Amino acid sequence: MKSVQSMLAEADAAVPRISPEDARKLIGQPDVLFLDVREPPEVATTGKVPGALAVPRGLVEFRADPASPMHDAAFDRAKTIVAYCASGGRSALVGKTLKDMGYTNVKNLGGFKGWIDSGGEIEK
Repeated sequence: MKSVQSMLAEADAAVPRISPEDARKLIGQPDVLFLDVREPPEVATTGKVPGALAVPRGLVEFRADPASPMHDAAFDRAKTIVAYCASGGRSALVGKTLKDMGYTNVKNLGGFKGWIDSGGEIEK
């Protein structure tokens, strides 16, 4: 039986963290997808990383799988995916799931607050 802590430890081991400073250099690049996995009310309240695709954690697998009727073409296995959430837990778990689904270049930006605190731009 797995605990949340063991699942997070596995995810952190599988998905490298990226600093807000390094992530800022990737904004606007065509081969990078910023993925906000918070719930819609969270995104509506705080805004998001400019250009980020907002997909709640519970729907990521359906949007990321090309065979799914809910597939979103923004998901491309050739892209670098930079995931984030409120504190970094959901984005770590999503990152590991995406890796399990064949996405090879996945990074965890961690929490949106860290992005804001580092001076990151916000798109409302």
